This record gives sequence, C-alpha cells and structure tokens, in this order.
Amino acid sequence: AGMSQIAISTAATARTVDTPAGPLALLDTGPDSGAGRPPVLLVPGYTGSKEDFLPLFDPLAEAGWRVAAMDQRGQYESPGTDDPAGYTVPALAADLLAVAADLGPTVHVVGHSFGGLVARAAVIGAPGSFGSLVLLDSGPDGLAGTRRERMEALRPVLAGGGMVAVYAAMEQLAAGDPRWRDGPQELRDFLKRRFLASSPVGLEAMGDALVAEPDRVDELRATAVPVLVCHGEADDAWSPATQARMAGRLGAAHVVIGGAVHSPAIENTTATVRALLDFWSRTSVPPAPRGEVFSRKPHV
Repeated sequence: AGMSQIAISTAATARTVDTPAGPLALLDTGPDSGAGRPPVLLVPGYTGSKEDFLPLFDPLAEAGWRVAAMDQRGQYESPGTDDPAGYTVPALAADLLAVAADLGPTVHVVGHSFGGLVARAAVIGAPGSFGSLVLLDSGPDGLAGTRRERMEALRPVLAGGGMVAVYAAMEQLAAGDPRWRDGPQELRDFLKRRFLASSPVGLEAMGDALVAEPDRVDELRATAVPVLVCHGEADDAWSPATQARMAGRLGAAHVVIGGAVHSPAIENTTATVRALLDFWSRTSVPPAPRGEVFSRKPHV
C-alpha cells in the first residue's frame, strides 16, 4: 500500500533501453548517481513491474547507489511479443543482460520472485557481468503450492475472457483481504492499469516458465558470484524453509525480513534497504583494470 504514497518522491526518471528483442522500459536514477560503484538493477516478478521497487529508490540513491528497475518483456510499459518463446527464462535473461550492459560493465542484480529465476539464469550465463545477485523471495525451482493452484485456475479464464476477465477474478479473490479492500484507490487503479497493459501471451507463457523452472542452485553456486537470499518471514510463494535450505546449499548470506510476506520492498522497506546495503558493503568489487581490489562501503 506504500506504492501510491512514494510514486512521486523517487529520484528516478523513465527511459527505454533498446535491445535485440525490442525496447524495454526502465526507471533509472541516471549515470550521474552512484559514486563510481556498479549500478543496481532491480528485476520484477510475475505480473509485476519496475514500480514494485519504488520505495527502494530514494534510500538506496541517498546511500550512494545508482538504481535502475526494469519492466520485463510484456510487463506494463515494455512491449510484448505474440510469440510465447519470447517469455522463456533464457529469452528474458537475454533481455536482462542487454539492460545490464547498457548500465555498465558490472551490475548488482536484485531479482524478485520470478525475476529471481530470470536473474539467476543471467548470472549463470554471464557471471562476469554481475558483482552480486540478490534472490528476493525467490526459490530453487518452479513455483508450487497455493499460488500455482491459483494460476492454474485462472488459465481457462484467460482463454475465455482475456485480461479483463482475469483481473476481475483476481479482484474477487482479493476482496477478502483488508489490505486490498482498505488500500488507497490510487494504488488499486494503478494495479488494474498495469495488469491490463501487460501482454496476455506473456501472462500465460511466463506462468508456464515460472512453474517449469528446474533446480539450478548448484550451477549458480559454481559461478562464485556472491548471493544474498532475502525473503519475508511469511513468504507464501516459496516457503521460508525452502529458501533457507537454498541459502545453505549456495553458501549464501541469508536475511529474513520481519513483518513481510512476498513483497518486502513495500511491506518492510527499511529492513529491506538495510539488508541490501549491508550485503553490498561486504561484497568486494571485481578487480579494476590495474589489478587493484576495492571494498565497497555504502554511506549510510
């Protein structure tokens, strides 16, 4: 519910990045921010968008980081394709790599939920492009449980009535949630506008990719890219226990965000920012051209 209140305060501006597969929409604090550190790239989850990270922009920028968030292909303001093959994890990882290359030679990537699976694939494919990876409420393999069942139930609704029918069904499901019911109308209007602007082919194909993703934890560990596993204490997508086991397999840092479910950037912004800054401060910079190694210490 914080989204509507911070939308006007962010230091970021909207721009697009041209990629081989078409333009992608970004919010970006710009090349003049960041104090010489690698930029931070935020990647949203299934049915999400760059706006899911709006609460993080100001505090991370004030701590001295350049911050950019993207809409993945077919999400909100990034045009989609009618080819389902454009929404596989490898295709979306290629998009992410194109955006990362636009930002700089090395980026810190934060992938939320399905965005974590996409970011993981990009890191496995090109580890030298990444200073670190944060898996934010993301898991070792495809989504299961209640959220998967809900997706499957909406599949025939999409086939029969399109995006409008799916959104109506989602609103019905959310009607019993007081956070939704009592939230600001401005936020509800944005969420509807975003959903209806997104690609119906992308909705179905990304859903397929989300449930079919194999376990690639060992491949990720083999890259030696530093990883933080971070999630809400009551995550209802991948269980906290599942994510804790994944962190153990990765030898990764692990932070649980109190008072949060599946969207800690919105539900507990302060703790999420603290976890990110602490992780990046302990992540050494790749060697500079002269062979020097620097240690990153955010200004907090």
